[in-house]
Amino acid sequence: MSGATGSRIVVTGATGNVGTSVVRVLSEDPAVASVLGLARRTPRWSPERTEWAAVDLAAEETDLTGFFEGADAVVHLAWAFQPTHDPATTWRTNVLGSLKVYDAVAAAGVPALVHASSVGAYSPGPKDHAVDESWPTHGWPDAAYCREKAYLERVLDVFERDHPGVRVVRMRPAFLFKRESASEQRRIFGGKYLPGPLARPDLLPFLPDIPGLRAQALHTDDAARAYLLAALSADARGPFNLAAGPPVDAEMLGELVGTPRRVRLPRAAARSAVAAAWGLRLLPASPHLFDAVLRLPLMDCARARTELGWRPEHTATEVLAEFLRGFREGGGTATEPLRGRKVG
Repeated sequence: MSGATGSRIVVTGATGNVGTSVVRVLSEDPAVASVLGLARRTPRWSPERTEWAAVDLAAEETDLTGFFEGADAVVHLAWAFQPTHDPATTWRTNVLGSLKVYDAVAAAGVPALVHASSVGAYSPGPKDHAVDESWPTHGWPDAAYCREKAYLERVLDVFERDHPGVRVVRMRPAFLFKRESASEQRRIFGGKYLPGPLARPDLLPFLPDIPGLRAQALHTDDAARAYLLAALSADARGPFNLAAGPPVDAEMLGELVGTPRRVRLPRAAARSAVAAAWGLRLLPASPHLFDAVLRLPLMDCARARTELGWRPEHTATEVLAEFLRGFREGGGTATEPLRGRKVG
């Protein structure tokens, strides 16, 4: 890895699932002199060589240029998943907020931008073999999350053309989990009142086996190490897929939760149930995102291995086992987005 010793790194969305892991690995690396974490609400958590500032990307008056001046890299992670019933609100934070980040990177003369894209930016693809970073990134247009991630890929195309002096890295991770994110992800996707003990095998007589439900997972700490490598390497640029094996399907989930019996459930029936719960505001996760998950391709991560020297330390099975323990126990940590809470 090449890079200047004593780098100053700014991280947006620094108190969420990915942000807390990225801030921690940056603060522990001797090549990083200082970290500035930006978040809507600053935490009491204070890693080594880390400072905090309160910033709301959705606010019209927000100007990030002053925060970025003197930075060697900006790692842009800030993202809002909710409210799924009001995509204009998430668009303001995710898309318009990202435009502010890119403009400030250019205005402040930051030499490197590491952007959090996602597997969700990819167009529908295969489930029986993996695709590399050349796969189209048009997203699944019906899902706001995918639509926003894909739109920002096009914005970055223009940004790279107009600012060739900025080294732009696009990280495209699989679904990210860790024990400390369990309560936050339960609130985002299952609702704040979903009981964690529902993951107990004695309460799950069978597991739905839905055609196309085959995806990839990654430990958030493993993703954070890839962000560190990308931020500090003078040669890293372009997109990188990030995922661990093996792929996640009903068989794996059944083994993890101790529910070996699987029942084939048609896509239409599963989607109808999700759509009904979402329409009644009983479930925050939208049926549009459910549609996208069934269509997202599996990713080949060879480029991250060869060019970044990155390999995940956790298998997908280990990641989900850790996350499920956190789900049952109300796992969390000392930031507002990741506050822990056990329900039920």
